[in-house]
Amino acid sequence: MKNLGNMMKQAQQMQAKMQEMQSKLGEVEMTGQSGAGMVSVTLNGKGELRKLKLDKSVVDPEDVEVLEDLIVAAFNDAKQKVENHMAEETQKLMGGLKLPPGMKFPF
Repeated sequence: MKNLGNMMKQAQQMQAKMQEMQSKLGEVEMTGQSGAGMVSVTLNGKGELRKLKLDKSVVDPEDVEVLEDLIVAAFNDAKQKVENHMAEETQKLMGGLKLPPGMKFPF
């Protein structure tokens, strides 16, 4: 039972650290690009759009579809960077916690 008590204490500490990390995600910003940097999208760690930059050369009223595709690609690039950052931060937090096989956090 002592191991279970220690594991529960570790889980509570981990939960507090996860909440702290999530509160800081609003401050983190990741930028994705497409079209060799002609379109860039900046998201915060919560996935909220913060900035959109367009090079004037990609704004062609006769070819809106290309611009739409470039924006989507830049957004997806930024989103992947946010997800990678979150995974790295979560891994840092989880490093010291030894969970039984098959058990996932958060519970």
